[in-house]
Amino acid sequence: MSEDIINRRAIQWFPGHMAKTLRLMETEIRNVDCVLQILDARIPLSSLNPEIERITSGKPHLYIMNKADLADPDITAQWLAYFKSAGAGCLPMNSKQSGKAGAVKGPIEKELSALMERRRKKGMIGARIRVMVVGIPNVGKSSLINKLAGSKRAKVEDRPGVTRGKQWVSIGGGVELLDMPGVLWPKFDDKEVGEKLAYIGSIKDEILDIEHLAMRFLQTVAENYPKLLCARYNLTPEEIEGKDGFDLLELVGRKRGMLQSGGVVNTERAAIMMLDEFRGGKLGRITLEKPPKFTPAAREQEQDDAE
Repeated sequence: MSEDIINRRAIQWFPGHMAKTLRLMETEIRNVDCVLQILDARIPLSSLNPEIERITSGKPHLYIMNKADLADPDITAQWLAYFKSAGAGCLPMNSKQSGKAGAVKGPIEKELSALMERRRKKGMIGARIRVMVVGIPNVGKSSLINKLAGSKRAKVEDRPGVTRGKQWVSIGGGVELLDMPGVLWPKFDDKEVGEKLAYIGSIKDEILDIEHLAMRFLQTVAENYPKLLCARYNLTPEEIEGKDGFDLLELVGRKRGMLQSGGVVNTERAAIMMLDEFRGGKLGRITLEKPPKFTPAAREQEQDDAE
C-alpha cells in the first residue's frame, strides 16, 4: 500500500517518514534552547505547521518568513505587523541572498534573553546556543542554513522530502543549528491549505491532479494579480476577464505554443510550466493569503468578553 494519503475531495499527504520526524522532534526538543520555524512568506499561515507548534510550544520561538523576495512586499509588511501584535518574533528573509550568522543571532539572543541572563549569573558566558530549525517541506530551510553557515552544509533540492535525517550545523558566533526534515501534519482541515501547500511545492506533484491545481491557481492570480499574469504571458485584461480556470490555462498554453496535433493545447504541459514559473518567482511577487483581522490573543479576548 502506498504511504501517500490521497483524498479525492481535498489534498492530503503525510508519508511515513513525516510521522517519524515528528517523533524525532519530540525527542530532540529537550536538547535545544530555541526554535527557528521557517515559513513561506507567500503563505505564512498555511505554512505554519500546527504539530510543530504543539511539540515546540515550551521553547522560545523565532519565525522566519523565508522567500520574502518572491512575496508581495505590502502584504509581507502586514504579516510582520500581525506577528508583532501577537508577541511573536518574526523576520523576513531571502534564502538565496548571501547572509551571515549575525542576521539571526541577534534576534535569537533577544528571544533567549532570560536564558542568557541565567547563564551569565552562573558564569556560563560563551556557552553555545542550540537552535532547532523546523518547517514544512520545500520551504527553504536547508538553503537558508547553508547561507548562514557560509558553505554547503545541508542537502538542497527543489522538491519536498530531500532532508530525511537530523543534522547539526555550526554557523559561527556560538550558534549551532539542528536541521530537521521538512514535515507536514496528518490532516488539513481546510481544503485551501492543502492547495496552497501544493502551489508552492510542499506536496509531491506526482500525487496531484496538476491541471486542476493550475486552474485553481490561475483563477486566484487572475483575481488578485491580473497585471502580473498579463505581463508574464502577453495577455490583455480583456482576454482574461470572466475566464474560468480551464480557459485561463488554455490561454497560457496557447501563448507559449504548447500545442498538440490539431491545434489542441497540451494543458498538462502548460500546468507544469506555469506552476514551475510561480515557484521560481518568474510570475512576480505574489502572496496568496492575508493576515486575519484579529490576532489569536485578540480573538480569545473578544470571545471572553462576549461570554
